[in-house]
Amino acid sequence: MSKFRDLVIGTAILTALASPALAEKLGIGRPALPEEVAAWDKDVSPDGTGLPEGSGDVLTGEDLFSDNCASCHGEFGEGQGNWPKLAGGMDTLDEADPLKTLGSYWPHLSTAFDYVNRSMPFGNAQSLSPDEVYAITAYMLYNNDLVDEDFVLSKENFTEVVLPNSDGFILDDRDTVELPMFIREPCMENCKETVEITSHATVLDVTPQEAGSAPVEAVAETSAPEPAAKVEATDAAPAAPPAETPAVEAAPVVAAADPELIADGEKVFKKCAACHKVGDGAKNGAGPVMNGMIGRAAGTVDGFKYSKALTEMAAAGLVWDEASLQAFLENPRGFMKGTKMSFAGLKKEDDRAAVIAYLATFGD
Repeated sequence: MSKFRDLVIGTAILTALASPALAEKLGIGRPALPEEVAAWDKDVSPDGTGLPEGSGDVLTGEDLFSDNCASCHGEFGEGQGNWPKLAGGMDTLDEADPLKTLGSYWPHLSTAFDYVNRSMPFGNAQSLSPDEVYAITAYMLYNNDLVDEDFVLSKENFTEVVLPNSDGFILDDRDTVELPMFIREPCMENCKETVEITSHATVLDVTPQEAGSAPVEAVAETSAPEPAAKVEATDAAPAAPPAETPAVEAAPVVAAADPELIADGEKVFKKCAACHKVGDGAKNGAGPVMNGMIGRAAGTVDGFKYSKALTEMAAAGLVWDEASLQAFLENPRGFMKGTKMSFAGLKKEDDRAAVIAYLATFGD
């Protein structure tokens, strides 16, 4: 008890000494200088107040994001481990586990800019210049399909960017609307006639599950499915013979590349490595394994679930040769409408050629 009393007395003394009157009388402290205030006053408001001078484009932001942000958030904002996703989530706000990003949730671009400017990169906050923050923010907009690849974000056009959910928020009026509802005697027993479980923590991804266990559905009650009708062996139609897979004419394999080009490709491939794996023991991840990629019919990696867009192009005879890879890597979304891949593309032809040469070194 004595230690608590001493702590209270000590806190009271320090509070008294910190008052302006005593500070002036005892010569303790001084008013903060304008430059000292400015060093802490870094917040940016939705109307652009607080924005620094500067600008940055999408392609510059892509390189900066790869160097400073991708280790946690993935090369394309797809997230790594428990680090948050920064892209996607459109039309998910009415779901049990919505994905909140610039493209789906945040109403103001200043939210992203302000946070990056003051708190990122993790462990090295405020190491980015204003131009770099503008560029990274522009790249985040591009990854959410909100701007084109030639977009340049600056102080001048910042407030012209309107996010999809800009009208999805309302003013907080709980002090006048909800607070009066709770200013009454609290109910202590028998406050609700029935209690039902309407959701489970697994929906919010906060309850760990053992490997292989099925997720708990976020439903209070579900009806059992009707049992399938039994078919007697004598009534069953004879099984049709499996259809033969149409042969795909082998595309020309990429010509042998020089070691320097392959080495360059290995460096560029780091932008792809968050989703695609190559080499001995490589397994499917967010994207299919890339071993034996060159000259292979599209959509044929075992165990990987392809998008509808790729499946349709594969059925039409798409083969991953040098020409198709060049076109796809330059603009994945333009080459394949509806692709699940959020990668912005490799805009430099030399980078695309290097990656293709590098992939050609990996067989099945």
